[in-house]
Amino acid sequence: MPSTPHIVSDVMSHTVAAVGRRAAFKEIVQLMQDWKVSALPVLEGEGRVVGVVSEADLLLKEEFRDSDPDRATQLRRLDDLAKAGGLTAEDLMTSPALTIRADATLAQAARTMAHAKVKRLPVVDGVGMLQGIVSRADLLKVFLRTDEEIAEEVRREVVAYLFPAPVSAVRVEVRNGVVKLIGRTRDTSLVPVAARLVRAVEGVVDVEFELTRSEGPTESTAAPANGGETLSPA
Repeated sequence: MPSTPHIVSDVMSHTVAAVGRRAAFKEIVQLMQDWKVSALPVLEGEGRVVGVVSEADLLLKEEFRDSDPDRATQLRRLDDLAKAGGLTAEDLMTSPALTIRADATLAQAARTMAHAKVKRLPVVDGVGMLQGIVSRADLLKVFLRTDEEIAEEVRREVVAYLFPAPVSAVRVEVRNGVVKLIGRTRDTSLVPVAARLVRAVEGVVDVEFELTRSEGPTESTAAPANGGETLSPA
């Protein structure tokens, strides 16, 4: 069925800016400015990731500079107040670090970023050693595939299995990442399955159908653009 999906190691950056536990506040700020990044892995030893320090961690010092939080705020934001007084990466970092393995799929990386509301993840090996960094922009690289590359994979991995000739006559068109399956098939009940498989092809933005039955009364079947899979009654 569909080809092996791309994994994090396919798109990650291997050159990574990082700091040690003892890196000073201003050193961290300068490194973020120089590398134009919003977060840095914090390393110890030979490169094991022990935390991540972000712009949000650094900005707490500014947030609480002139404030005198009440008791309720102090209790509710105890960790933030501690970071506001931090001087080194060890004081400021979020630990343990949220990381991802190099062999994770791009979908897994995207879900991790979305759930944690972070923009990048350190990539580590089985013992936590830093291998690279993957960002939201890296995950979007799959959408740079050409329409023809996408069409060829859909023909080979989806249409050839679900709508083989001569039983069906289905052709594939792709424009700006939107896949359209057009033609005739004996079994329109396979449309929901085809929709799921086509959307699983990397680089696909959406999928549309213009299929009719090859036997019996002609019937149009469509997959709604919003991702639904409701079919017209037979």
